Amino acid sequence: MVDITDLAAEELKNLLEQENKQDYALRIFVAGMGCSGASYGMSLDDTSKEEDVELTSNGVRILMSSSIQESLDGVEIDFIDNESGKGFIIKDPNAPQCGSCCSC
Repeated sequence: MVDITDLAAEELKNLLEQENKQDYALRIFVAGMGCSGASYGMSLDDTSKEEDVELTSNGVRILMSSSIQESLDGVEIDFIDNESGKGFIIKDPNAPQCGSCCSC
């Protein structure tokens, strides 16, 4: 299950309203691979594909390919606003930590 925090849900609902996209969902997708596994991206999407799974968390629709659903179990979508910037982040407690090959 993917959870969206209260703050992230509020920000997403505001964004959808501002962009007149109330019928859209938050799509989570694999954006690339690194030494610590998959990295995920997010976008707004109004088209559900045959292989998609649709979830709802905190009043926000979420779309993702069924092939990544299991790997996203326990993930939390949050919103940050700090000195580094602001935006939506994916917190994955199951993600492997970087090894010695990483420069992160």
